[in-house]
Amino acid sequence: MPLDPTLNAQLPELTAWRRDLHAHPELGFEEQRTAALVAEKLASWGIEVHRGIAGTGVVGTVQGRARGNRSIGLRADMDALPLAELNKFAHVSTHPGRMHACGHDGHTTMLLGAARELAERRNFAGTVHLIFQPAEEGLGGAQRMLDEGLFTQFPCDAVYGLHNWPGMPFGTVGMRSGAMMAAMDSITIEVTGKGGHGALPHLAVDPIVISAQIITALQTLVSRSTDPLTAAVVSITAVQGGMAHNVIPERVRMLGTVRSFSATVRDALQSGITRIAAGVAESLGAVATVDYRRLAPAVVNAAREVAIATRAAAAVVGAEQVASDITPIMGSEDFAFMLAAKPGAYVFLGQAGSAHSCMVHNPQYDFDDRLLPIGASYWLALVQQELPLE
Repeated sequence: MPLDPTLNAQLPELTAWRRDLHAHPELGFEEQRTAALVAEKLASWGIEVHRGIAGTGVVGTVQGRARGNRSIGLRADMDALPLAELNKFAHVSTHPGRMHACGHDGHTTMLLGAARELAERRNFAGTVHLIFQPAEEGLGGAQRMLDEGLFTQFPCDAVYGLHNWPGMPFGTVGMRSGAMMAAMDSITIEVTGKGGHGALPHLAVDPIVISAQIITALQTLVSRSTDPLTAAVVSITAVQGGMAHNVIPERVRMLGTVRSFSATVRDALQSGITRIAAGVAESLGAVATVDYRRLAPAVVNAAREVAIATRAAAAVVGAEQVASDITPIMGSEDFAFMLAAKPGAYVFLGQAGSAHSCMVHNPQYDFDDRLLPIGASYWLALVQQELPLE
């Protein structure tokens, strides 16, 4: 691969950075050590550093050799997951119950590697804002950065993100225009019946049986109420109720997730879940309440920025290794909030085939360090495409 030769030679150093981050994972809005490390490195390279955005967020600003009339943002996420690591290598997590199981340690390192070279060379016209985001894993870090003035303080004409993806061959790059990842919503359904003796069910209103019927009925929202050519997911992932063999509980609580690409479908699913839960419960003598929370919109890439990202990726890994029309996935990403505010492109960097190339959020996952110079080279190529010197 025609990687940037300087970055390729820096692989041992980049690997050391990444493994240090992996060994010291921090959860969302708690990334104090990570943020300090990022800020220290950026400042040491003469980059203007701003800390404290969304608590632990860091933004570094690099001015090009020429002033230019465009500014872009490059974003990396920093947080880890509340997951107990099962790996045995030397850089395993030193914090029990926390691990970098999604590769954010690699994402942070790749952007740091690119940042050093951008600061050294400044061979572009315009401004690059290096956005190190906290709390991507379901805590709304991207939205909080926006709420605290990210794009007001650091104006961007376009914003870009990158994520490793074990579902694609190593070193390939994938993206698409339009919706690429699904909107993510959570649901909590509480069914209140009438508790009683398990041997005398006729004297109770059993919320467990009613919950089972609600779960079954909810499946019709996708199979019978959504256009078969439109993707949607409604999954009940937890059922909590009862503590004894012979006691019918008073209440059952269900948790679930909802995924969709279309705003119309999203609205219909929310309405349908509320209607079905309340209706089934009422018909059987119980009451159901639904707490429906919209956590992140769909990741929607802009056509212009996808074309730029495609050219940049092809310059690094070769055109035959780049797909600009991949199939959307039902996973979600809060970078979607940034893309809703500014046009941009989110891309996947394949890492299948490594020793720890299981899917992300697995306790045996590890980022493949061979990707570090590839991802950093992509960021440099992207800046060249977006902010070329005349």
